[in-house]
Amino acid sequence: MQPVAVVTGGTRGIGEGIARALAASGYSVVATGLTEAECAAFAPHTAIRTSMMDVTADSSVAAVFSGLDRLDLLVNCAGTIQRGGREFEIEAFRLTLEVNLVGTMRCCLAARPLLARNGGSIVNTASMLTFQGSPFVPGYSASKGGVGQLTKSLAAAWAPEGIRVNAIAPGWIDTELTRPLVEDPVRSAPILDRTPMKRWGKPEDVAGAVVFLASDAARFITGAILPVDGGYLSL
Repeated sequence: MQPVAVVTGGTRGIGEGIARALAASGYSVVATGLTEAECAAFAPHTAIRTSMMDVTADSSVAAVFSGLDRLDLLVNCAGTIQRGGREFEIEAFRLTLEVNLVGTMRCCLAARPLLARNGGSIVNTASMLTFQGSPFVPGYSASKGGVGQLTKSLAAAWAPEGIRVNAIAPGWIDTELTRPLVEDPVRSAPILDRTPMKRWGKPEDVAGAVVFLASDAARFITGAILPVDGGYLSL
């Protein structure tokens, strides 16, 4: 039977790259977007259907998972938001955690019963800031540090049910959101200087790591946080 994956935030950026890679690997994929416009803008693919989901709303998350008869993989890639300097304001700090961390947990809980039926797996989206602090985005750093610890905790808690839980930690990836940095030589130069592979990553670079973590080749891997950063964290 064809395996089924849900990729939250799968209609754009890194999430879209993951959704398309999983479809190419034989999955039937549900790619979620926050708005109807995001879903409508997604280029059609025969193995991918789109669905609206707000990871901060219980009812919205439940609606997606309740419509599934089978689930083999959940990839939490939705809402990796940053609020810049506003994260020093409590409401922006709270919203960042609600989307990035609480939203991830909300989706994990909703997916758990389905994943337990077939010994499925979860891949969360961590960050370089899971390992490092930031003087600019304390909410984002705190949320991604939390995603790392959540990944390890759920891996330990759900292993008896046959559910593996891992995370990817993308480095500097060329997406719509980072395009202003990519195209600015002055701002891009320090990033490339720090990255041993001397290039920006692409969504498909991250997607390959997800495909591996979801595969039988990774059947004895759980609780891992895999950097996909061109060596950025090695320096």
